[in-house]
Amino acid sequence: MLEILGDRQRQLLKLLLKDKSGLTVDKLSKGLKITRNAVRQHLAALEGDGLVAPSATRPSGGRPHQIYVLTEKGKEIFPRHYSWLAQLVVESIRREHGTEGLGKRLNAIGSEVAKQLRSQYPALKTRKQKVERLAEVMDRLGYDARNATTSGGTPVIEADNCVYHSLAMKNPEICRLDLALLETFTDSQVDHQECMARGGNVCRFKFTSKG
Repeated sequence: MLEILGDRQRQLLKLLLKDKSGLTVDKLSKGLKITRNAVRQHLAALEGDGLVAPSATRPSGGRPHQIYVLTEKGKEIFPRHYSWLAQLVVESIRREHGTEGLGKRLNAIGSEVAKQLRSQYPALKTRKQKVERLAEVMDRLGYDARNATTSGGTPVIEADNCVYHSLAMKNPEICRLDLALLETFTDSQVDHQECMARGGNVCRFKFTSKG
């Protein structure tokens, strides 16, 4: 998203990134070398996008000055090379334990994450309830996921975004983390019917009873 913003807005966000305590309109005006009115216009647009927010006011000897800070969403638009670090971790596990060992480790991680998530929803009873809740959780995690059903009533989750797509393209075993998470959370057998890392349009998971 950073790339689609105007130069001034990118510069404004970078100033706020450097000053974690926040900046006033006056400070931003001086830093950007533009008028205060122009700064307010940029702040209004960025606030509308959820990237900046007003924080506490700062005493000035007269009228308190409003401070603006980056939101968590604003911080996340700056590049963070998680995939590079994840690739190093995956390669390290593969060298140490082999491909089969990597798969087992990913299964274990996925299952553990699922147990932690499920502990937050003790009231879930049926498979349908679990799948519906899991779709909501995945959507919040960035999968752009939605709950669906087959014509026979079998629950399905479809996701338009793979949160580690580039990593899964190089390491197909990564999908085992997702599958273990889905199976453990819903106590189901999961059929990975379509996968974006294998050229699919979506990641599609069908949930049926075990055994």
